[in-house]
Amino acid sequence: MKYRLGIDLGGTKTEVLVLDPDQRPVYRQRVATPAHSYDEILAMIADLVTSTERNVKQEMTIGIGIPGAISPATGLLRNANTVCMNGRPFLSDVENLLERRIRVENDANCFTLSEALGGAARNCGIVFGVIIGTGTGGGLVIDGKLVNGPHSISGEWGHNPLPWHTNEDGSPDCYCGKTACIETFLSGPGFAQGFQARFGRLLSSEEIIAAADANDTDCRKMTDTYHDQMARALAHVINIIDPHAIVLGGGMSNIDSIYAEVPALLPAYVFSDFVETLIVKAERGDASGVYGAALLWE
Repeated sequence: MKYRLGIDLGGTKTEVLVLDPDQRPVYRQRVATPAHSYDEILAMIADLVTSTERNVKQEMTIGIGIPGAISPATGLLRNANTVCMNGRPFLSDVENLLERRIRVENDANCFTLSEALGGAARNCGIVFGVIIGTGTGGGLVIDGKLVNGPHSISGEWGHNPLPWHTNEDGSPDCYCGKTACIETFLSGPGFAQGFQARFGRLLSSEEIIAAADANDTDCRKMTDTYHDQMARALAHVINIIDPHAIVLGGGMSNIDSIYAEVPALLPAYVFSDFVETLIVKAERGDASGVYGAALLWE
């Protein structure tokens, strides 16, 4: 099997990783993403592929993890927070530039594939991956294969309404045009905005968690609410696809109390007499997405 080159195209940084046939990294590089210019993004990708193959001394398969997804209807990229990429034929442009086939997937799908094949959920049959950071995303892997439906939106968990909504949750607006999306509660900005709306205090998500650990009453109440919101949101996933494991990544996944508190709350919402779904933190951390991009050719 060839070496595999993965590219994780982020809003601020782009990472390149080369894996040998045993999934061992043999080359890595990070560069700043020219997020203001589509043409510069294409040029950056071409330069990275050329320089990486020169360093590794072989031509490789190429997988790219991207914000957003390619529309099966139009072939154009949509829903990317790197807005200059939206409405562009990204896949065909990169293939024409590199003069070879490549594979492109949403970054949350790449994350889930990585954790299912060699990370925290390896050896699990059904794996749902969740990224909770500046936004929320998700992906689904079954028996080691990425599941992507006819609309390329499998795992878009964050733009469903928060289940079993309460008055305490509020009804924040989402950029997608709806209200009370899961993303508006469980993302880092959503968590901080919810705290400000409820308690009138302007703190970052990191500051709220630190203050909760120091027994600040308001911050403890907010983290307790967050655990319950997370349990409600994940219970819907369990009720629909019944995964063996749910893997969490992104900045908010670093809240250690999630893994102690949320599993105990799930039985109140899951339509079963017991709940054995594992709730685990991503093993490959911030690098999981670029691993998954390379593994698109698994």
